[in-house]
Order: sequence, then structure tokens, then C-alpha cells
Amino acid sequence: MIQISGHTILTGLLGSPISHSISPAMHNEAFHQLDIDCVYLAFEADADKIPSAMEALRTLNVRGFNVTMPGKNIAANICDELSLAAKLTNSVNTVVNENGRFIGHNTDGIGYMRSVKKMGCDVIGKKMTILGTGATATSIFTQAALDGVSEMSVFGRVGASFDRAKHLIQTLKQSTSCNIALYDIADKNLLKQEIADSTLLTNATSVGMTPNQGISLIEDVSFFHPELYVSDVIYSPRETRLLSIAKEAGCKTFNGLYMLLYQGAAAFHLWTGQEMPVEIIKEKYFSE
Repeated sequence: MIQISGHTILTGLLGSPISHSISPAMHNEAFHQLDIDCVYLAFEADADKIPSAMEALRTLNVRGFNVTMPGKNIAANICDELSLAAKLTNSVNTVVNENGRFIGHNTDGIGYMRSVKKMGCDVIGKKMTILGTGATATSIFTQAALDGVSEMSVFGRVGASFDRAKHLIQTLKQSTSCNIALYDIADKNLLKQEIADSTLLTNATSVGMTPNQGISLIEDVSFFHPELYVSDVIYSPRETRLLSIAKEAGCKTFNGLYMLLYQGAAAFHLWTGQEMPVEIIKEKYFSE
């Protein structure tokens, strides 16, 4: 049970919709386990409300907060300072309040790469293929490049996010040793070819998420090979159609639950300086 005192520190989550989020349960359990006088609340805020909500949190002297869709790019433009990953992606999911200055971080990519390692996939120095060019996808391929993945093939639908990803990829090619290429996802033959010599395939889109869980960007089992790891950032449903098809081909698969856990753990450390008790949180809220 959360005990509120006159010294209780506030953290929280901004975005919409957020009623389904397990972040409040996860962080409040961690505060309880470590006996930290802090509470984490969820604040529903549409895109047009994010700026005023952030200023309100600054006035209330919160320690920090998370930002989810649709506010990640908006938050990046409001923060006083950005981490390298947040600056490259122009996307913030974690804000730390340092004496009234908002420092924006992007822990999505950190959380994803940590989940990859925890699932036994060694992709450092190897090749991965990523589906998507939105905020989640760019966070992942930026962190992957910074961490030392040697080659990436990114597939997306031609449009505004595709064009933004193109500029980011050029920057990453200049500032890291990663060889990154961007392709139109409509070219299925090329997609199959790029997957063939990849160690990891990642769906970083919302395709296949509840309530549209019956669809997948890849429907052909021949796209997969048994040595391939296949991951999906989606965690509702726990097994998407993409993961189900990949399993048929003998691939090792995992969903987005641990990405959520480890991005939260990274945010927790930024706010408290302490390590989230992830094994306890995993057992209580993330067991499949």
C-alpha cells in the first residue's frame, strides 16, 4: 500500500490513452520495494495539452515523468536539454527535473536493446532488420547503431515519417560505424532478401496490435529462417500473428513486454539513482 507523506515526491506519465498502462503499478511497486517516498501517477493528456501539462509539472516541482504517444516529439521541443539519443530522434519518453530544468531522455531504445540481450540474442556486430519508421522504430535503430550493431535494414511506408527517418539515418551513418539502409516496405522481395542474412527482425510498428491482432506485415513463413530471432514491440496480444508465423519457421521470438520493463527501469534509475528491482517487477507484472 502506498503511503503518502508531506515529503512524497511525484513522478508520473503523460499521454493518451494511458488507462491501460502498467507503468504506474510497476514504478509504485519499485518505490515500495526500495522504501522510496515517491509516487507515480498517470495523467491523461492529448497532444494539445502536453505543453501546459509539462509546465504544470514543472511548477509542482516533480522529480520526473514519462511521456508516451502522442507527446514524445512535443516533449522534445519543450525540454531545456536533451540526451544524445533524444536529440538524434527528436523524441523524449523520460524527463528528469534538475532544479527546474527539464532534461529529456529516450529510454525506449535502451529498453529494447536490453530486452534483446536478456532474450539471448547477440546482435552487436551483426545485422538486424527493422519494420517501421515511426517514433518507436527510430528510437530502436538509433540506440542499436550507438550500441554497435554493424548493419541495419529499415523498412517503412513512404511518407512523412519515412522522410524524417531518411535524414536521421544519414546522421547515424556519419556519426556511427553502422551501415544503415532505408527501403520501401512495399518491396517484399527485397524485404525477404534482407531478412535472409539478419540475426534479428524487429516489428516496431503497431500492425498486429489489439484490436487488429489478426494481421501481420509478413504473412509468408518462407521469409524466416531458424537462426533468426523475431521480436515485436507489441505486447497486447502477447503473441502477435508475426510472432506466431515466425514460430512456425523455428525462430526464437519475444514480444514488447521486456522492452517496456527495461525502458521503465532506465527511467527509474534516472529519477532515483537506484536500480529498479526488475526481477520482482517481472515476476509480479510481466509473467507470461
